[in-house]
Amino acid sequence: MALKIYGIPNCDTVKKARTWLTENNIEFEFHNYKKEGITAERLSHWLTQVELTKLVNRAGTTFRKLTDAEKEAASEADGAIALMVQHNSIIKRPVLERGDDVLAVGFKPEIYEALNLS
Repeated sequence: MALKIYGIPNCDTVKKARTWLTENNIEFEFHNYKKEGITAERLSHWLTQVELTKLVNRAGTTFRKLTDAEKEAASEADGAIALMVQHNSIIKRPVLERGDDVLAVGFKPEIYEALNLS
């Protein structure tokens, strides 16, 4: 089953992950949040496998610019999903998926290596 990587093309971490996959001859499809968006259904599915605190990037500029009420809403799944659909830059990147299984959130070469993706 094919790998899919979700992210934003100009994100340094996404670039590193895509480069690592390419250099290791691992085929993948890239889902660009900026062009293709993300559905509430997909995010909800991810949250059955990944903790909310791991999926929401609270350290990024986009999150820091949210109002206090929006930040508070992001502490609950429904509020976070609505914000991630609206502001996809607050999704921690990249999300690596095979089929419906989230394999990794973020990128570290040692984690990708341990996944035996080839």
